[in-house]
Amino acid sequence: MKPGLKAGQTAELEVKVGREMVAAFGGVTVHGLYSTSWLVHHMEWVARKTIVPYLEPDEEGVGCGVQVAHIMPTIPGMTVTLKATVSDIRGNKVVCQVEAFNPRGKIACGSVTQAVVGKDWLSRKIDELSPVHPMPGHSESPGPGLSARDPAPTCESTVRPNKRKEKWSS
Repeated sequence: MKPGLKAGQTAELEVKVGREMVAAFGGVTVHGLYSTSWLVHHMEWVARKTIVPYLEPDEEGVGCGVQVAHIMPTIPGMTVTLKATVSDIRGNKVVCQVEAFNPRGKIACGSVTQAVVGKDWLSRKIDELSPVHPMPGHSESPGPGLSARDPAPTCESTVRPNKRKEKWSS
């Protein structure tokens, strides 16, 4: 990464919510509100804007973590303004705090973590995942600044436990 990226730097993105951005699964609309999946897409986009000026020609940013609280609804036609603020830089990982607002107030907050990796490394990983390539061993380094010892994120680390100890039934 080029020098200069520092905690506190910001980027903004404005998005007019379209009808294609409402909550839908398998082509079936659930409700006519701005979906959380589109919100996360826009959060990643605004966070990416903080690192793009600092990427070397042989580098790329990849999302490696998102946390979000979607706290207020937005209808199609409204404009959503997102702001990402760099809060931490650890090796090749850049963490941004992101807030989103519609004309009535804050609709979401959370964080997006990106890893800056070499384009060659990323291309190799894509090729390895291609169905025409056999599954490689796990001995290759995960990329510049990443360690095989870094724990992978787990659902358990982000899901609140069920305090009532309810069990799924069939």
